[in-house]
Amino acid sequence: MASSTEVVGAAGGRGEQVRAGVRVEAVTVAWMAAEAAIAIGAGIAAQSVLLTAFGLDSVIELVTGGALLWRLATEVRGGSLARVEHAEHRAAWVAGVGLVLLCVYVVATSAVSLLAGHHAEDSPVGLALALVAVVGMPLLAARKRAIAARLGSAALRGDAACSITCAYMAGTLLVGLALNALLGWWWADAVAALALLYWLVPEAREALEGARAGCACGDDECDDD
Repeated sequence: MASSTEVVGAAGGRGEQVRAGVRVEAVTVAWMAAEAAIAIGAGIAAQSVLLTAFGLDSVIELVTGGALLWRLATEVRGGSLARVEHAEHRAAWVAGVGLVLLCVYVVATSAVSLLAGHHAEDSPVGLALALVAVVGMPLLAARKRAIAARLGSAALRGDAACSITCAYMAGTLLVGLALNALLGWWWADAVAALALLYWLVPEAREALEGARAGCACGDDECDDD
């Protein structure tokens, strides 16, 4: 495998690529902040377990994305990464524990919803948000992978994997909300929320393992760059 210096040398200076990483992570942080606020607000308004869980996951991704943005921005400024890496490590633990708690929330709330026969209301805002995420997150992930390849950055590759996971979750969100809105399948909200566990459980496990090893979300390598 080529070193980071060799990879960057073929596509421009490292500083230029790190600045590109800063820009793409700034977009990610802004996106996740908006996505979290909209999804949680709409989820509470519609009493939708699925939509609220999607918003809470966005909060967790906001924390990890913010840590990576800070790290890249610090490298651009030529500062020491020691303090940032410490903060990134703490953010990884916050993300891991948060994802575990989110899994517990999804199981408990979905079970209660199904047993009680709770009917979530339609959410046009949630449907629109899911559509935007399904289209936009893969594009954002592709951009991250391209920059990560030039930098040789495991952290940015891992963040790209998180963006793809978000796209799959958005697809699940879209299906669940659409079934409820179009066919009146009230149970689809809770069932689709449980389906989110297919991605949330591995994400939680990888986040906790990564926090212990100092590795990035979705990647089993540490970023030593």
